[in-house]
Amino acid sequence: MKNNFDKCLAMLLAHEGGFVNHPKDPGGMTNLGVTRAVYEDWVDGPVSEQDMRDLKPEDVGPIYKKKYWDRMHCDNSVLSSGLDWTCFDWCVNSGKSRPSKALQRIIGATADGSIGPATLTLVADHDPVELIEKMFDARQSFYEGLTTFDTFGRGWTRRNKETLEQSLTMAGE
Repeated sequence: MKNNFDKCLAMLLAHEGGFVNHPKDPGGMTNLGVTRAVYEDWVDGPVSEQDMRDLKPEDVGPIYKKKYWDRMHCDNSVLSSGLDWTCFDWCVNSGKSRPSKALQRIIGATADGSIGPATLTLVADHDPVELIEKMFDARQSFYEGLTTFDTFGRGWTRRNKETLEQSLTMAGE
């Protein structure tokens, strides 16, 4: 079984950056891509702004592994290198359901947002590069439909393109 988590986490943290609290971001206070709500859920209690500012990669890595990577089944060999990164990055950026449903629609599965054996069986019947490219298109279309695209669209588009390039490189390795 492959394990790209550490490599993908490093790329993810490069996308996410440090502490932000943009007034138009529905996620609110965020550091290293982890929102205050996600971190409070993780530690099972309230956290201060300083707690959020003090987050380090070693604090958020386990969150990303359990709540995103594992839930998307990214270590399953069916989600090939590159496709795992495509799914993981979009999952972190927009929630697990959205990329799961997009992948399911692309492969002709029931789009219920749950990656399980039936979805993985259908994924195995598709070319990973084609899936990566179609996930890129679906993600970009999603972004362009958001009311906050005027504010955040340039960054989301850059991130989506970088993820596509990285994913295709990983698929070719």
